[in-house]
Amino acid sequence: MRVTRETLIRLAKERTQEHAFNNDNILAAYLTGSLLMDDPLLGGVTDIDMVYVTRDNPPRTREIVPLTPDFHLDILYRAKADYNPPRELRVNPWLGYEIYDPMLLYESQHFFEFTQAAVRAGSEFQETEIVLQRCRKLLAESRNIWFDLMDVRESLNPVQVRQYLDAVSLAANAVAELSGPPLPERRLLMEFPERAEGAERPGFGAGLIGLLGGTNLPSTTLESWLPKWKSTFITASETGKAHLNVHTARVNYYLKAFEAMLGSDAPIMMLWPMMRTWTYAALVLTETQTTAWGDACKHLGLLGASFHEKVQGLDHFIDEIEIRFDEIAEEHGLETSTSI
Repeated sequence: MRVTRETLIRLAKERTQEHAFNNDNILAAYLTGSLLMDDPLLGGVTDIDMVYVTRDNPPRTREIVPLTPDFHLDILYRAKADYNPPRELRVNPWLGYEIYDPMLLYESQHFFEFTQAAVRAGSEFQETEIVLQRCRKLLAESRNIWFDLMDVRESLNPVQVRQYLDAVSLAANAVAELSGPPLPERRLLMEFPERAEGAERPGFGAGLIGLLGGTNLPSTTLESWLPKWKSTFITASETGKAHLNVHTARVNYYLKAFEAMLGSDAPIMMLWPMMRTWTYAALVLTETQTTAWGDACKHLGLLGASFHEKVQGLDHFIDEIEIRFDEIAEEHGLETSTSI
């Protein structure tokens, strides 16, 4: 079967109509993620990211629905109350972009039309003051995690590594949101350099790689980790306890993307989604089941005594981002971080 973007969008619409017909709690549904791009496939695969808005509290927050070994639905459930008040969504770094420019699949009672109109009112969503508010919220979350880690001299378990990766992701997306929506997991390292250029800080790209321990990391090392990552991923997914990114339906979603990245001019792009999902997997497994993950983390400086240096590097990265935000604020006559 030849799969195209149009094929997957049509499938999303059909499944949405079916779900809405059988569930009167669904108020609206829209498509987000990679299918909004002209070329959503990475390694020949992608997922179908959808959001279902429910009248009442939904029975779950997220659901993975397998379609084929290469494709699946990734459905987020949000309650109608999550969108109130609509105008405040403009400064929400996640929901703001999500509602600003998705593809509508289904709605009733004009919910989506009304909510999106409130977010898009005038040109405020793209105004520098509103953009900086979204960016600063992400950076503040990153800094809060850093505070929790600043006294950790060495990382000892997956929980601390996950916290650190969360903080790095938030800082990277704080930069990314200066010129667009948050970056998707598989494409974070692929697209971040362009966002860093847009922030007039191209050096942030190399800085992000350094925070992940990937500076001068040979592709042969990444390739040698791939079967170990796959084994850990599958073992964790079979427990039914792992983060939903570590789901049996998502093996090829990552694996084929990694293989494509290994064959590209920048194999280092796979480092982020690999370590992110590998760490999620390690969180639900025993120490003996995560030996390979631990070895990879030690190699990258994410586990052991060198972890403290990574946390210090994160502190510097956050500081530099904050400086750039203040420069932008001053250029537009807005409050800086010292005056807020």
